[in-house]
Amino acid sequence: MTTAATGYPVHVHARLDPGLSRWLWLVKWFLAIPHYVVLAFLWLGFVVFSVVAFFAILFTGRYPRVLFDFNVGVLRWSWRVAYYTYGALATDRYPPFSLGAEPDYPATLDIAYPEHLSRGLVLVKWWLLAIPHYLIVGFFVGGGSYVAYQTGQTVYNSGGGLVGLMALFAGVALLFTGRYPKGLFDFVLGMDRWALRLAAYAGLMTDTYPPFRFDSGGDEPGTTTIDQEPPPPAPGHQGWTPGRVIAVVIGALLMMTGGAVGGTGGVGLWADSTQRDVAGFLSTGSESFRSAGYALEFGTLELRWTDADWVLADNWLGEVRLKADDDVFVGIGRTNDVTRYLSGVEHDEVSTAESRVTYWHRDGGAPADPGVQTFWAASGTGEVTWRAEQGSWTAVVLNADRSRVVDTSLAAQAEVPVLRPLSIGLIIGGGVMLLLGLVVMLVAALTARQSRRNGTTTSVR
Repeated sequence: MTTAATGYPVHVHARLDPGLSRWLWLVKWFLAIPHYVVLAFLWLGFVVFSVVAFFAILFTGRYPRVLFDFNVGVLRWSWRVAYYTYGALATDRYPPFSLGAEPDYPATLDIAYPEHLSRGLVLVKWWLLAIPHYLIVGFFVGGGSYVAYQTGQTVYNSGGGLVGLMALFAGVALLFTGRYPKGLFDFVLGMDRWALRLAAYAGLMTDTYPPFRFDSGGDEPGTTTIDQEPPPPAPGHQGWTPGRVIAVVIGALLMMTGGAVGGTGGVGLWADSTQRDVAGFLSTGSESFRSAGYALEFGTLELRWTDADWVLADNWLGEVRLKADDDVFVGIGRTNDVTRYLSGVEHDEVSTAESRVTYWHRDGGAPADPGVQTFWAASGTGEVTWRAEQGSWTAVVLNADRSRVVDTSLAAQAEVPVLRPLSIGLIIGGGVMLLLGLVVMLVAALTARQSRRNGTTTSVR
């Protein structure tokens, strides 16, 4: 059986499977995780190839066929996963890991290849002309959780908005009655079809404006079902082999990792250039601390390295400074010495782990004069500057007159001389990874194109 489609160039067909499981829909989110992982990278490839196609259309008026085949494949794959999961819940047949048409699967998507595309429309259709459809599809799918085109990037994720709600109703009906209501199926397919038409238009795959028409049901209007076996795929359509798809996934992973690495380096370089004070220190924000006792004790800092690592460690941190907003006593000492000093002293131990301040109150009496203690590695009033050494270290803050209730604000500062070269290295490394990922993806596309041409030539002969 095959279906001949006419009219709009994006054809979305589906059939409701009989005998759907009453309970399987409850765990499909888990079963589909492998698809979600692969699709995350394939959609990055979709975005990269769409950018390449944008410039190809702008200068030549043509969408490179091999890129078109890949991007249509990503939409097909995504549609099958959505149909299996919470974009429809209308089949229990597990989606194939394939960019191909898969005509035997209950959900299919075909997009007619355009021989020519407008060079002018490519500049405005995805961000301007499609806005009315974005508003409608956003309502269908929950503000863009299913198919949306934002700032030139197609984002796909099934199961939100009205589509997800209707699919949930269908799941509840399956659970209690064992039947998927036909009217509900038709309604869900109408919303899915509208969203996929928009995705193809915003993805630059057609110049034909999506109709403001709700075509419900598994088959589109203007289609004819023919009693014959589908023709075998043309050899030229075999360009996207599993190996080339894997290459695109690897390239996308390299680009994503490179972007993250390079972005981290960019932030570091920005901080090094703009966030240092006049003394050359980088500073955290000032944070308030309060103890009902006589002192604040700040955790334990463990510093360990070999003799060969000392120069590197020294260059990483440089000088470290702890600065208060008033004239409190600030001291840094080895943890064992600080523990002995505060033994029997009423104070609060402070932890700032996971960006949360936690206090542990310890009862006791008043402390000895901190200014006469000899164990401090560094101490001062209002601030203390210290160059890191190996060992376990603890910072202590007390009122200069040793009175109860310590209430102050502190900021940690450091020179971090390694920040600039490290940031530059990250930017270069990230750029290399981005370029390498792009090359891997383009090589996969070029070999797929060559394979398609060879297949076409062979079929002609």
